Amino acid sequence: MDSYLELSHVTIDFPTPNGPFRALDKVKLSIEKGEFISLIGHSGCGKSTVLNIIAGLHQATEGGVILNGKEVSEPGPDRAVVFQNHSLLPWMTAYENVELAVKQVFKNQKSKEEMKEWIEHNLELVHMSHAMDKRPDELSGGMKQRVGIARALSMEPKVMLMDEPFGALDALTRAHMQDSLMEIQAELNNTVIMITHDVDEAVLLSDRIVMMTNGPAATVGEILKVDLERPRDRLALAEVPEYNHYRAEVVRFLHERYKNPEAEEEADSGSDVDAETAMASEEKAEVQDKQKKEDDAPVLYAVND
Repeated sequence: MDSYLELSHVTIDFPTPNGPFRALDKVKLSIEKGEFISLIGHSGCGKSTVLNIIAGLHQATEGGVILNGKEVSEPGPDRAVVFQNHSLLPWMTAYENVELAVKQVFKNQKSKEEMKEWIEHNLELVHMSHAMDKRPDELSGGMKQRVGIARALSMEPKVMLMDEPFGALDALTRAHMQDSLMEIQAELNNTVIMITHDVDEAVLLSDRIVMMTNGPAATVGEILKVDLERPRDRLALAEVPEYNHYRAEVVRFLHERYKNPEAEEEADSGSDVDAETAMASEEKAEVQDKQKKEDDAPVLYAVND
């Protein structure tokens, strides 16, 4: 049976003053519908680049992405992105921020009343009905992120792409958001791909954890299947041997890759200076792409509109 989302031999090169820099090399990953996948690895390993390619923001130099039988070639509302920065429009209320996405995606499919019900339903999913008339400057960081998730869910995406969505939140708020995300995913059976640097977060949320090798020419190093019963309770899991085993496996992989970053020595015929230049170029490109996504978020959601 074909996978719901397939990354096939995905390779991408970025131009640098010293020649092409290979950020990703032959990334292969098959994802089933309803799976929760976490991408984890050291900074510069190409996690955001993978997400950008799935989102349609980058085109692979070689290989490609197939979603539900169709090749991904551009951004579209079937792949909603949730950023670390909530990317809400500051002059609009929570309701209006979600409404913007709904109108762009469903303007010819839902009546005005149906849109209203759908917006309120998605705000209710993230427990933000009580604050739908508030602007972003009246909301806490966690509340803003909930609205961002509601906006993404409101497009009925086939895949949710989450780029360190809780990285800027305090520990307590992050825990609440993780619990909410598990509830939503259980109810809607979304396919979710999330970037994280948090090992505990990856084990708690994921069906599988995809561990990336160091760049340049990063690829999938190992894939860990997290066979823990759902729903998951973080306090109960702390006493479960399997949970600690999975956590240890991820830490072991990251520690070994940190100790043996052999790929870094291979950039541009083994030149350390060229490797550093190439890595800096990739990081700059990823920062620019992330900023562009955040600045143009409402437009990106409706490119295929």
